[in-house]
Amino acid sequence: MYNMKKAINSILIVGMLMAFSGPSSAQCDSETFTSGCIPKLASGFNFLKSYKIDGQGGTKTKVEYSYVFTKGTQYMINVCATGESTDGIVVSLFDSNRNKVVSSKVNDQYISAIAYPCNTTGIYYIQYTFDESTQFCGGSALGFKR
Repeated sequence: MYNMKKAINSILIVGMLMAFSGPSSAQCDSETFTSGCIPKLASGFNFLKSYKIDGQGGTKTKVEYSYVFTKGTQYMINVCATGESTDGIVVSLFDSNRNKVVSSKVNDQYISAIAYPCNTTGIYYIQYTFDESTQFCGGSALGFKR
């Protein structure tokens, strides 16, 4: 009788642990995409910062970062995902008033990089969204030139 109670308790504990662990999904290795994105900045652009894009298997609809842009500087943001494609990851840049100033989705086409000549110093928001993405995982690099 004692062994049966012990076995039932063990089964209950294992069942509870499985229920609370949630569904398993592949991990996003955004670090690999991020480091691969840095050398893909266009000629003349200096690397500033890299960004991990992890949509957690589709549970996050967007990933956002902020950065202070300086007037008179041109910025480039590129996106790297599976293969040579952006895998439906769209990068959009918003000014300090949250007005969209540029996006990597143009006429229903995904481009891998956007450039922005900054005319006003301030905080800008770099937002990554997933439009028909299959992996919800990527990396990005921000570069500048004067």
